[in-house]
Amino acid sequence: MLTLLGLMLAGAGSIALFVWNGLRPAPEGEPVQFEIPSGSSPFKVAEILEEQGIIRNAFIFKYYLRYEGEGSRFQAGTYAMAPGTSLQSVIRQLNNGDTVKPDTFRFTIPEGYTVLQIADKLSSEGLVDRDEFLRLAEQPELFDQSGAVKHVPADNGKLRHKLEGYLFPDTYEMVKESGEQDILQRMLHELDRKLDNLPADWQDQLDKLGISFHDMMTIASLIEREVVVDEERKLVAGVIYNRIEDHMRLQIDATVQYMLDKPKERLYEKDLKVESPYNTYQIDGIPPGPIASPSLESIEAALYPEDTPYYYYVTKKDGTYAHLFAESYNEHLRNIRLSNQTAKEGAADNG
Repeated sequence: MLTLLGLMLAGAGSIALFVWNGLRPAPEGEPVQFEIPSGSSPFKVAEILEEQGIIRNAFIFKYYLRYEGEGSRFQAGTYAMAPGTSLQSVIRQLNNGDTVKPDTFRFTIPEGYTVLQIADKLSSEGLVDRDEFLRLAEQPELFDQSGAVKHVPADNGKLRHKLEGYLFPDTYEMVKESGEQDILQRMLHELDRKLDNLPADWQDQLDKLGISFHDMMTIASLIEREVVVDEERKLVAGVIYNRIEDHMRLQIDATVQYMLDKPKERLYEKDLKVESPYNTYQIDGIPPGPIASPSLESIEAALYPEDTPYYYYVTKKDGTYAHLFAESYNEHLRNIRLSNQTAKEGAADNG
């Protein structure tokens, strides 16, 4: 009887020793990187940890997790851990998702940039192949169609660049392996994300205005290229809608600049006569598509224009970039003279 009891105690002691040894930190070593695949069970994670030498015994670790009520919050990803790390620290890192952060790069696209300007900037920074970027930017069907990009007209042969206006201007951080298509997709997704910040009724507002989403983005791009002072965005939007409603040509210089191969500091009369679907001095209504990437403020202005009696505006030549607004053409001519006079006075003062 004593012999049997002794054997049982010895067996229990051996099991306890086995468990204790299995739960000890593994021998210390250099950190290793390993991947926890998405959807991995706690048992699978334990096996990976043992293979990498992070823990001593996967079998014991599995049941330790079950005893502690752990494992359900483990996150997938690439981890870096050193053999010899305590079990509590291993569990904490897996719960927190303390993964290895990939190398990234950052870039900034200013508001009002065109597709060509975006391609040139990213190319100059060594982030894209310019020609490949522009080639992909002509193929909206390559990108996730669940967002705004689905509104790009598929059969509009007049579009100069198909993704013009849909690449949201912002500062981005992306993993180093990202290519041209990844960057384009990220910028398209950012537009979708920013649209979620608009008032909840913004899509109903399109119906009230009687315009399509693509029309709205086009008008927003006009506002972006015309306005510097934020407080004037909705006012300029109101002028644009007034002119459209009264069948007046928009005569927006920025659309002429867009159609030129190289923008000019000053437009001449001959430039305003160039035949182009983007020349709002020659066409009725709005251009076939955006002329730049609008900010969220310009998009909101295009959706919620100010109710205004104005039909004209001219830039003040006093360095403020603000505008003088007018209801009639005669008043507009007076504003032009006033603006020019201000410019002459400023030049005299500087002289």
